[in-house]
Amino acid sequence: MANKLWEKNFEVNKEIERFTVGRDREMDMYLAKYDVLGSMAHITMLESIGLLGKDELGQLLAELKNIYKTCERGEFVIEDDVEDVHSQVEMLLTRKLGDMGKKIHSGRSRNDQVLVDLKLFTRHELKDIVENVKVLFDELIDKSNKYRNVLMPGYTHLQVAMPSSFGLWFGAYAESLADDMQFLLAAYRITNRNPLGSAAGYGSSFPLNRTMTTELLGFDTMNYNVVYAQMGRGKMERNVAFALATVAGTVAKLAFDACMFNSQNFSFVKLPKECTTGSSIMPHKKNPDVFELIRAKSNKLQGLPQQIMLMMNNLPSGYFRDLQMIKEVFLPAFEELKDCLQMAAYIINRMEVNERILENSMYDAMFSVEEVNRLAANGMPFRDAYKKVGLDIEEGNFVPDKNIHHTHEGSIGNLCNDRIQALMEHTISEFDFEKITNAEKTLIE
Repeated sequence: MANKLWEKNFEVNKEIERFTVGRDREMDMYLAKYDVLGSMAHITMLESIGLLGKDELGQLLAELKNIYKTCERGEFVIEDDVEDVHSQVEMLLTRKLGDMGKKIHSGRSRNDQVLVDLKLFTRHELKDIVENVKVLFDELIDKSNKYRNVLMPGYTHLQVAMPSSFGLWFGAYAESLADDMQFLLAAYRITNRNPLGSAAGYGSSFPLNRTMTTELLGFDTMNYNVVYAQMGRGKMERNVAFALATVAGTVAKLAFDACMFNSQNFSFVKLPKECTTGSSIMPHKKNPDVFELIRAKSNKLQGLPQQIMLMMNNLPSGYFRDLQMIKEVFLPAFEELKDCLQMAAYIINRMEVNERILENSMYDAMFSVEEVNRLAANGMPFRDAYKKVGLDIEEGNFVPDKNIHHTHEGSIGNLCNDRIQALMEHTISEFDFEKITNAEKTLIE
């Protein structure tokens, strides 16, 4: 059997082959078990329209299940002289079942094969991201509730501004993640549509039952127009990348705050010892390396949508080899973001809060707005109150009242964490991961 699905009676120059294959075989390892799942659904459909015998289907499914198990055990390999995952799976079937193994490609192209592989992979990875975001969210809400009454300075322009609280600080990042979850949901909905059956982008003369493969693989719907199904490659990755980037943006900002608040000049929080490193010459140092790396990795992930856009933006409809390059930046991104989320959740869980920050008189001036508002509430015009308090501060006569009373929604005294939690729970409930889990389980078992 030829080791390339398209191989004919001539040999490609080895350097050209090296250049065109690039890292594709390495990237295809991410997709191996999903390629098997797609093939299982496809051949089940082929049998239903008479392109495979029932006995053939049984033998092919049994062998594909064996290949799937090797993928699950981490034992699947793409052999050195084999071009890609699709070729490897077909070759394994043909070694075992002879010419029957060659029948699985009827009615499809590697184009729609890789499309369905990418979608199956991406929706699985999005499920993992959603679960990891929820873990970090829960840690932030827990800390927000625990330290809801501990005041800290709020800043504008990195200048001490007004009273804030650890309840607000932790809760702000929790609500940010609740908004980010909306992006993940939109990305998931775009992803969870079936391109299988679009073949090379123009359909097939075989009477394919695309509704059947859609249901077998647990997709919500299909990409109906076969040309659009192919145009969706790159677009799906870009939109998912935007969702990953918005989560990464929240995590990067959290990491920056944590690094700054951990420094001796602030000493607002104390990071767990196991998450800091020392200096080779300064024995007092405890560096927030983990959060610094989280920040760098998260900022790198925020560049992912632009990388994908630049690779696919100037392409017309139809397939082009340029799209292969997207896999190299897209497929590893999920693991990198999951690492950042897991590390951030670990540190937040163990972070210690300084509950005596405001004993330092340098923060007294942040209560100036409270005094202006008190005078205004007692009848003094706001501008007069503002001027009076400003002059008192300049003359060293300002005495702060640190017993503040904020009651409106989302303020220090009314965090609305229950509503933020309800928003997160509602968004997560719309993913319907159970449907895809059950569909894949039915195929495999």
